Amino acid sequence: MSENRKLAAILAADVVGYSRLASEDEDRTLARLRALRSDLIDPTIAVHNGRVIKRTGDGALVEFRSVVDAVRCAIEVQNGMVERNAGVQHDRRIEFRIGIHLGDVVEESDGDLMGDGVNIASRIEGVAAPGAICLSEDAYRQVRARLDLSVSDLGNTQLKNIAEPIRIYSLQVGAAAQAKPLVTAGAVARAPAALPPGLSIAVLPFANMSGDAEQEYFADGISEDIITALSKLSQLFVIARNSSFTFKGRNVNVQEVGHSLNVRYVLEGSVRKSGNKVRITAQLIDATTGGHQWAERFDRDLSDIFAVQDDVTQQIVGALELKLTTGDQQRLAAEQTQNLEAYDCFLRGREHMWRLTREQNIQGQQLLQRAIDLDPKFAPAHAFLAVAHGLAYVNQWSQSPSKSLEQATGSATQAVALDDRYPYAHWALGVVSLYLRRLDVAIREAERVIALAPNLVEGHESLGNALHYAGRPDEALVCFERAMALNPYYPDIFLHFHAQAMFQLGRYEEAVVILKRRLVRNPATDISRVLLAASYGHLGRFAEARGQWEEAFRINPDYSLEHRRKVLPYKNPADFERIVDGLRKAGLTE
Repeated sequence: MSENRKLAAILAADVVGYSRLASEDEDRTLARLRALRSDLIDPTIAVHNGRVIKRTGDGALVEFRSVVDAVRCAIEVQNGMVERNAGVQHDRRIEFRIGIHLGDVVEESDGDLMGDGVNIASRIEGVAAPGAICLSEDAYRQVRARLDLSVSDLGNTQLKNIAEPIRIYSLQVGAAAQAKPLVTAGAVARAPAALPPGLSIAVLPFANMSGDAEQEYFADGISEDIITALSKLSQLFVIARNSSFTFKGRNVNVQEVGHSLNVRYVLEGSVRKSGNKVRITAQLIDATTGGHQWAERFDRDLSDIFAVQDDVTQQIVGALELKLTTGDQQRLAAEQTQNLEAYDCFLRGREHMWRLTREQNIQGQQLLQRAIDLDPKFAPAHAFLAVAHGLAYVNQWSQSPSKSLEQATGSATQAVALDDRYPYAHWALGVVSLYLRRLDVAIREAERVIALAPNLVEGHESLGNALHYAGRPDEALVCFERAMALNPYYPDIFLHFHAQAMFQLGRYEEAVVILKRRLVRNPATDISRVLLAASYGHLGRFAEARGQWEEAFRINPDYSLEHRRKVLPYKNPADFERIVDGLRKAGLTE
């Protein structure tokens, strides 16, 4: 029988200092490794289409379809370990070395792989520093145009039992590192696998040039308002704030940003605020060529700030040769207030609210209320105050959640009454309506957001949630997929929303994969672990269901199914009972 030879990407990993850790406390070390495999390693391998060839006590050999998949998997695992080791004494940390090679292998009848490709990957792993990833030159060649990482060339290295020296590259991974395209200085840009939409744009956070870190909120606010304005144009594909702001504070190559976010154009700029004067510079760049489409500097009085924002938006429209209707032109105008102190309070309050903590939410409410006191007709302040109160209700951040919901309803209603064309006003009213179980209103308001601002990710997310709770999961999935496209660095809660819709459709295996991806990014989620336990229950994987259920209560001892039954706005109670039924099948009760 002839040999089954093929080219494969092989990842080899093991634990640094495993023998020492095991000798000090073998039971604890093995328990921690089992937990890591269950919660981090195996789900990450599955997400990136890997196949475990063999396991050792402290490591594994994994085959991938491509080196890109292998490197992305390795990065995610190493980043996950950085998070898990935070606060752990250095001598008690579990740290991995990872080696990756692209080479010729022989596949045995039982699926095992043999040959130099496997041996070289194993030897390269031994060269890696704790927490690092080492690649052979053959592997590195496949991905060097796609990595946004610090790369060290270790040169030609003689590996044990390998005849010829092999050039090795080391990737030192940190918590913020991600697998993203990279264009090195002086290099020619390479087209991504899928060309970006022709009329697509990302607005990077404008640099604060005021020499005062306290003015950071102002520069961020200008960027966000421009994103909101551009999001109203159906002719454009506009990347969401969350994803654009991942580049904040980084010295980035614009072509790299274009590849990473899959957009044709990038807007970058700076803001210098001094007294009553403001200088804003902006430049629109074609990310496929690095060429400038338009650049301008605005020196204005602070009182002209809305005119400057409108001017920047109109200049972009002109540079991209967009054909706007009269309605488009009307929608583009920035939502204004004549009271500059009110606008300043609004920018500060919105920034605090986006940070999504109890303390920041309280500060955000105070500042947004101050903006309203200064200008009672400023619709954006009412809209974001409604969202802040809504967050306090959902997260039980206030002493009286029912009062928070009442305040959210009043603020959202007032925002819509003041400015029916402001998309965030309808977003706020839709979110509040969902909490009030007015699903028809929630759906209508979310659809209104999308009509006003087709690129506003909050509209698609809200519509997806409302459709899910209304019992229309197929439609909800379409919304979530659109939201993820607009916000490629989406928050991990999007994965929970996606999994909920899959679960509602009875697609439990797919729900499991998505939920495991969320656990990789957010191990401290109780709600995703409970949904995962219910999915396992429906699949007959009862031991795994019990493990996730127990972990959910370890994370949140106060978790209550009855509380969830009361607050989740399902139109059909049977949709929630599907979760309970999955848990019951696994013998789980509160």
